[in-house]
Amino acid sequence: MLEKLFGKTVPRKISTSVLAIGLALVLAVNGSRRLGAQIVVFDPSNYSQNILTAARALDQINNQIKSLENEAQMLINGARNLTSLPSSVVGQLTSKINEINSLIAQAKGLSFDVQKTQGDFQQFYPRQYTAAVSSDRMVQDATARWDNTYQALKQTLVTQATIVSALDQDGQTLRTLMANSSGAVGSLQAQQSGNELLALQVKQSLQAQALVATQARAEAVRAVEQQASAEAGRERFTRFIGDGRAYTRVR
Repeated sequence: MLEKLFGKTVPRKISTSVLAIGLALVLAVNGSRRLGAQIVVFDPSNYSQNILTAARALDQINNQIKSLENEAQMLINGARNLTSLPSSVVGQLTSKINEINSLIAQAKGLSFDVQKTQGDFQQFYPRQYTAAVSSDRMVQDATARWDNTYQALKQTLVTQATIVSALDQDGQTLRTLMANSSGAVGSLQAQQSGNELLALQVKQSLQAQALVATQARAEAVRAVEQQASAEAGRERFTRFIGDGRAYTRVR
């Protein structure tokens, strides 16, 4: 066979070597085929099933992460909703209300106490003076009435001045509350700002009521003073004239 390939006689030694090489090649090819048949263990269906299982596990992990993120955001929002205002104006409002109440409580002359007012009114503002009341008593009553009117007018002016002096403070308080309301980070801060705005409104309403009360009191005291003074003047005139006999014309 080798002679046919080379076209001439081939030495025996070379022929033997070539046969040995060829045999080795055949054995190597056959052996590699057997070895390859033993190494290949790839299963496409098993591989796809493993990928699907891993994808499902990854999806569950992502869902758990999202759930944890949502819970964390809920906690953050809850903390914001429970955050209180950094500052409060309740002390300022309470202080001014107490100041107005103190002015009213310090009223001189006719006070705002019901029983005391009734007693003083009956004493100094009688419906009429009888002949049994002395002239000195009428003078004392007239002095007391004048003093009551003076004190009532004075208290009205002081109350007006106190309320007017608080207008600048109320404006600053309003600006502070509006800033707190617009910058509220949670529901608690918003509610607190709203409550303090209502407190400011109530405080101003109380101031207006106090002013109306003092003004009405001063006007009432002045009116009853004029009435009582007119009655006292009538009684003094009657006493001065007497029965009129002293002024009878002599013919």
